[in-house]
Amino acid sequence: MAQKCGPVARLAAVWIWGGLLAATPALAQSPPAPLTGVVDDPCAPQPAPNAPPQDFAGLCHYRAQNIALLAANTPVRVIFMGDSITEGWLRNDPALFGEGTLDRGISGQTTAQMLLRFRQDVIALSPAVVHILAGTNDIAGNTGPTTLAAIEDNIVTMAELARAHHIRVVIGSVLPASSYPWRPELRPSATIAKLNAFLVSYARSQHFGYVDYWSRFANSAGGMNPDDAADGVHPTTTAYAAMRPMALAAISQTLRRDQRHAHRN
Repeated sequence: MAQKCGPVARLAAVWIWGGLLAATPALAQSPPAPLTGVVDDPCAPQPAPNAPPQDFAGLCHYRAQNIALLAANTPVRVIFMGDSITEGWLRNDPALFGEGTLDRGISGQTTAQMLLRFRQDVIALSPAVVHILAGTNDIAGNTGPTTLAAIEDNIVTMAELARAHHIRVVIGSVLPASSYPWRPELRPSATIAKLNAFLVSYARSQHFGYVDYWSRFANSAGGMNPDDAADGVHPTTTAYAAMRPMALAAISQTLRRDQRHAHRN
């Protein structure tokens, strides 16, 4: 037979239960956890302290600038899409970026990340030309192990997306590097050469512009001299000055070629 609780036992039970409720008011008042990882504004700080890293693709990096350009209906002629080498171009040669020429480089990014933000940072802005300079961070393994085929596929997909939206394409060769300061155990020069061999062949087959930065800067070890890249990877101001006319010539040639083709049709 079950024993009935006496007055003392009942009071003790009430005290314990009430004490537990009193001790955990925050649980009762805390906002409910989101039902999914889909939110209205992923660029806003999220409340969960142990949430996974946000914004893998870097969509928040240029979002405000893009919104302002679209709101002002600002025409865009050229977008430079890439990683830290492209991002550093703006710091070292700011005069290049103006009059409708935009820099959309993000330090450390791989082609997988660039592909994810390509629609927002390139297609939505409707430039006449996109200059794609990418791949070295993939070879460095910045977002994990990958294959040459995967890098090539990402660049090809960006180029195909651009062409589908009537944006001309210029592809830049991966710059030379015999080592990476953040991955000193790697020897990337041979892999860079293989990727560049694909890029030049692909660009020619598709009648895209191509800029051979590698041949301009490569030394006998397949890297860059200190005058051109103090850390062996990122161009100096002098190197960017040499890259500027190469890029502009390829952009102008691509526009002229496409205009001649349009007139013939």
